[in-house]
Amino acid sequence: MRDKFWTLPLNSLTPEEWEALCDGCGKCCLNKLEYEDTGEVEFTRVACKLLDGETCRCTSYQNRHAHVPECVRLSPRTLPRIAYWMPRSCAYRLLHDGHDLPDWHPLLTGDPDSTHRAGMSVKGWTVSEAEVPEDDWDDYIIEETP
Repeated sequence: MRDKFWTLPLNSLTPEEWEALCDGCGKCCLNKLEYEDTGEVEFTRVACKLLDGETCRCTSYQNRHAHVPECVRLSPRTLPRIAYWMPRSCAYRLLHDGHDLPDWHPLLTGDPDSTHRAGMSVKGWTVSEAEVPEDDWDDYIIEETP
């Protein structure tokens, strides 16, 4: 990977660099409620059935679309349409919106656990969608962390 590749235009990144932008927070795997009349998006603590709530990683990342067809296909091409739906602390959203990476991001710290230590991940506080009926997700709405 190139040095400080995250300062380059997103559409110029290699697939490896693109994937490395992920901070491993797991927030994108939280189910969200989007209200059609207002466009408002609310996060819940109900996580995708494939999320490991302790590592904040997908248990079947390479095959996730086979198991969860509606899983977002995030790419430089799709990001402009869905950035609003990503967590505010997400590197993809931040860079898309012209901001820098946060100081706790693993690319800056060199530590893959820095996201968890900074309290910016969902580690340990999600509930699987396999355990909560969709009609009850509104009981699990959370304030999105910054």
